[in-house]
Amino acid sequence: MKRSVLSLLAFLILVGVKAHTTVSRDKDYAAYLFVYFTGNTGAEESVRYAISNNGYSYYALNGNEPVLDSKVISSTGGVRDPHILRGADGKTFYMVLTDMVCANGWDSNRAMVLLKSTDLINWKHSVVNIQKRYKGQEDLKRVWAPQTIFDKKAGKYMIYWSIQYGAGADVIYYAYANKDFTDLEGEPKPLFLPANGKSCIDGDIIYKDGVFHLFYKTEGHGNGIKKATTRSLTSGKWTEQEDYKQQTKEAVEGAGVFKMINSNKYILMYDVYMKGKYQFTESTDLDHFKVIDNEVKMNFHPRHGTVIPITRKELKALTDKWGKPEGL
Repeated sequence: MKRSVLSLLAFLILVGVKAHTTVSRDKDYAAYLFVYFTGNTGAEESVRYAISNNGYSYYALNGNEPVLDSKVISSTGGVRDPHILRGADGKTFYMVLTDMVCANGWDSNRAMVLLKSTDLINWKHSVVNIQKRYKGQEDLKRVWAPQTIFDKKAGKYMIYWSIQYGAGADVIYYAYANKDFTDLEGEPKPLFLPANGKSCIDGDIIYKDGVFHLFYKTEGHGNGIKKATTRSLTSGKWTEQEDYKQQTKEAVEGAGVFKMINSNKYILMYDVYMKGKYQFTESTDLDHFKVIDNEVKMNFHPRHGTVIPITRKELKALTDKWGKPEGL
């Protein structure tokens, strides 16, 4: 009996510690980091940083100049569509990029860039060229917008991106990264293809209440953002929603979803690329969104990027490196 009571007490203490750790980590977050690129020419196809104290007002670091040299980290000399992820350990960061210079043509790229960091400033990088890495890739036309999510079930980091072969539809594929985050393991496999068999790109997955929510762009047939859900990333069983999630009639791409710190609110942002604008929308259920553009301010013009929360210590390190922006 005594042993059972002690075991129960130990269990309750452990649960309490875990719960406290989770809450404490969220409470440690003090700001937001926006990672983005800015356009289709020269140095615009580079990684840039902006920071925010509240998730609505963003200020570019380094005078809106690149924080990484595209010519060093890529095979083409340019990078686009940066996606950043805080690792499961809470202190390692993973970034993936489209390795591409659009001046070479929209179907010119075959590779992605993988980066890993422990301080958001110094990054180890590698290039994975899908056409060179795998056999049977002669008809590969493009490798677009990679992103990363930690697959808890597999205990690995999943990289997912869109591929087009020949005249076929763009399909979102996935593969797991190796332990060092320098290469892919195994053959890429399809992750998601809408029931209509048409193209989808720019996938962005967020996990909420046991469900994975995939936001994606309907490329070439509407150019808007739709959503599909699943409880298992690799099951192939997705529930699609028919409605578009963007709150504009303009063409959009590059959906990015993030949760507000210590809040039940989620932000869905996207690139209104034909108008040179970015739109922010807000939701508590990831189904219904309202425009909050009047609350958002940026002293730069981003293209397809992502936002993550950062700690006060991480914020200080970034501003120590690139200076504190005026207005922050």
